[in-house]
This record gives sequence, C-alpha cells and structure tokens, in this order.
Amino acid sequence: MRGETEESLLGIPEGVLLGHALVQRVADTLGIRSFFIKGPASVVQGLRQPKTSTDVDVFVEPADLDQLLHGLRERGWLERPVDPDSRTFPKHSVTLHHPEWPCCIDVHFRFPGMEESAADCFDVMWENIEILELAGQELRVPSKPLGILVLALHALRAPHLPASGRDLDHLGHVTKEQSHVSSIMDIAASTGSLAALRPFVEPLLPVDTVVIWPEPSDEWRNRIASKEPGSARLIAILQAPWVDRPHLILRAVFPSPESLLSRNLYADMALFGRIAQHRGRWGRFLRGLPRLVRDLQRL
Repeated sequence: MRGETEESLLGIPEGVLLGHALVQRVADTLGIRSFFIKGPASVVQGLRQPKTSTDVDVFVEPADLDQLLHGLRERGWLERPVDPDSRTFPKHSVTLHHPEWPCCIDVHFRFPGMEESAADCFDVMWENIEILELAGQELRVPSKPLGILVLALHALRAPHLPASGRDLDHLGHVTKEQSHVSSIMDIAASTGSLAALRPFVEPLLPVDTVVIWPEPSDEWRNRIASKEPGSARLIAILQAPWVDRPHLILRAVFPSPESLLSRNLYADMALFGRIAQHRGRWGRFLRGLPRLVRDLQRL
C-alpha cells in the first residue's frame, strides 16, 4: 500500500529503505522483537526478482503490537482506515501512513496460512532470522528457508495471478538449487502452515517422502476462493449463522465509510462521491459474478 502527497520529497525506493531504518530504530529503542519480511531484503537475498517495493513490511511480536504502533504514532504515522467486518476480513496486520512519506508501513502480527497461535508462530520465526545490511543499518530479516515460506504463502493467497505464478516458479527454483526444502518443511510444520504451503512444496519433495498433510482451515480456503470483487463478503454471508446474516448483508449493501476508505484513502466521501463509489462497487461485482459463482462451487 502507498500514500502520496504533493509535498513529499522522498521517492518511493528511498522512502522504503529509510522506512526500514526508522522502524528498526523505533523497535530497538522500545526493546521490541521484530523483523522485516518481503520487500527489498528478499531481493537482496535472491528470493525475489528485482522489483520496487512500495511499502515497509515488518513482523512484530504479537504482544508488542500496540507498543510499536504507539511508537510510530509518536513520529506522525497514522493508521489507515480498515473495514470493521473482521468476519469477512480477518485481520493480520495494521497499515500506517504518513503525510510526508511516499510509502506505508504494514505491521504484521500474524500471517495468513500459519494456523498455530500468533505467539507460537512468531517464536518459531524468531529462531529463523538473520542479519542483513540494508539502508545503512543491520536489519533483522528471515533466513532463506523462512523467507521462501513467507513469500510462497503470500503468493499462494492468489495463485491465479500471473505475478504469483512467477514468484512461485522463482521460489521453487531457489529452493531446489539451494536445497532448502527440508528446512522449509520443518518451519511449516512448526507454524501449522503445511496445508496452505502444500501446492508449492509437495512437488519439490523427494518422490519417496511420506507426509501427513492436514486440511486447510476455513479461513485459508476462503482467502484463496475470494478472487472476484464481493466474493469474500458473499462467502462470509453463506457461512455465517442465520442470525448474523442480516447484519452482514446490510454491511455488504451499505458499507461503512471505513470500508470505502480502506480501498482508497483519498476517496471522495461527499454524497455524490459515495454514490459514484457504490456504482463502481456494484459494477465490479456484476462483471465478476459468473466467475464468482464458479469459484464458490469449488468450496
């Protein structure tokens, strides 16, 4: 995600690098365990093809989430609006923006696809980090096996996208070439991500490997099935108890201002602006409806 202002003097690449340094300094000052995922570090490690990152992704110990957010707020960072419907959109991170910075900061406290408790997953990941020099500082980043797991889970949330396919192909090549599959499997088992990771890692295993694959969680199945506009809300409505459905339907038809702003921070919230946004939402939903119905049949 990204926030832009005409007054911003930083370019996005410079802002992202300096953002890493800023977050690291805040976390170290407060004594908070954190490390950076995805982004420029993964390119330096060879886990991603060269690309420009548009935000800073930091993973924080769940118990210290509020403390890190407070430290960033003291430096002028503001939380972006978020859809209050946590049933449809289970929360896994908090996004902050700053009027004088060209990038956002995504503070992660859990990661979709990892089914063990957030605290236990963080402890496992903390045992698999390394130091990388970036932005003039020594930053904590995932080891290559953990980095591959995180990037693969991220891509597997939308495997139908061409960019995700390219990322998975590249990660598979690195995994085989550098013999990381065993370490990846160990981390996946400890974080409860074997089910979600299976489409990526199973073809990389030796042919005689026996694995008891768990079933993916409902949350994960819903995420990968939510390919079309409105599909996540429709899935949540269909799976909700009858007593909760009227409220979910109401929120789907008349989304809150926070929901509209979560999509576009600078959305026009005047009457006619909101009408235009509603028309756009319904247009996207109707155009994607045939594919949405097809995808729902696979759940």
